[in-house]
Amino acid sequence: MSEKIVVAMSGGVDSSTTAALLKEKGYEVIGLSMQLWDYTRRESSGDELQEIRKSGTCCSIDDIYDARRVARYLDLPFYVVNFEDAFEKEVVFPFVRAYLEGETPIPCVRCNTFMKFDHLLKRAFEIGASKLATGHYARVSFNQETGLFELLKGRDPAKDQSFFLFEMTQDQLSRVIFPLGEFTKTEVRLMARDYGLAIFEKPDSQEICFIPSQNYSRFVEDYLREHPEIQLHDESNSLEGPLRSVQPGDIVNKRGEILGSHDGIHHYTVGQRKGIGVAAGEPLYVLETDAANRLVVVGRDEDLLRKGLLAHKLNWIAGKGPSGPIRVKARIRNRHEPAGATVCPDVADSAYVEFDTPQRAVTPGQAVVFYDEDRVVGGGWIKGSR
Repeated sequence: MSEKIVVAMSGGVDSSTTAALLKEKGYEVIGLSMQLWDYTRRESSGDELQEIRKSGTCCSIDDIYDARRVARYLDLPFYVVNFEDAFEKEVVFPFVRAYLEGETPIPCVRCNTFMKFDHLLKRAFEIGASKLATGHYARVSFNQETGLFELLKGRDPAKDQSFFLFEMTQDQLSRVIFPLGEFTKTEVRLMARDYGLAIFEKPDSQEICFIPSQNYSRFVEDYLREHPEIQLHDESNSLEGPLRSVQPGDIVNKRGEILGSHDGIHHYTVGQRKGIGVAAGEPLYVLETDAANRLVVVGRDEDLLRKGLLAHKLNWIAGKGPSGPIRVKARIRNRHEPAGATVCPDVADSAYVEFDTPQRAVTPGQAVVFYDEDRVVGGGWIKGSR
């Protein structure tokens, strides 16, 4: 009797090829798609409401149709699991709250952590599968000397997705496989074509799946009107709850001098240049946002350089952190060139990361991931910089 493996099928080229590849190898493959978001929900622009058809992202109704079509072609059992409530609680709600707190979140990491490798992994085992496979460009290896699983970069540097998987645990790594980690994207598309998959030319998803218009600030405003119960960590401001973050405020320079005004800090992110709304004799960039005081601080490009950052909510792939400072290559964005750094663990699950060379636009709410060559050591969430 062949080993049963569940494939997380999103309807894209990668997950579809994963399913075909595993079936070719003789596994009993079952396809599962996650229904994560109600795409009939409306977005508003002022008083105007409009229905926006979902496209260019993952997990839409059209994507689930594509996944079902591929499964039928491959003669695989296929099911759709509804995780909408969990997705809103674990991904969408924290996304909005982070913007209100002046951060720039990465919902894809939380989706991997809570949806794919928690809820979907549990569902896979409930139906008797031994493994969950996804189309991520990453690799898992078991180190015989340490007795630990290791998370490694994908072979294709242009598609490596290990950055988004830094919160994985030893238990999860022991129960998942990434069949595409050894291949390039070009090779995968050719494989999909050779398997006869109709979606082999389908474009990759690029944007946040639950914001069809890709207008993040408008989504935050609309969602807040629907969910006034959202609370921020700092309730000291005179305005009630999170409403202060979507209120107008001042744009100031590093000296605190007022240069202009804004319509809410959720319109801004560190490193932003366009759309600031202040005329000056030189280019200005967002240096930081201050949710408590509704301030957007701007300055020159060189003012974005930071010697280090404070990270919290750390996860160490080995299951426990180092006893002292360690040397790593630190990546502060997915496509950021890893920079030499020293990680100095602090109390609990936090650490100070000191760069060998100052890095540009260190952004609260983003992730910092630590590498040793191709191996992911761990990572955390950026709380601040200095």
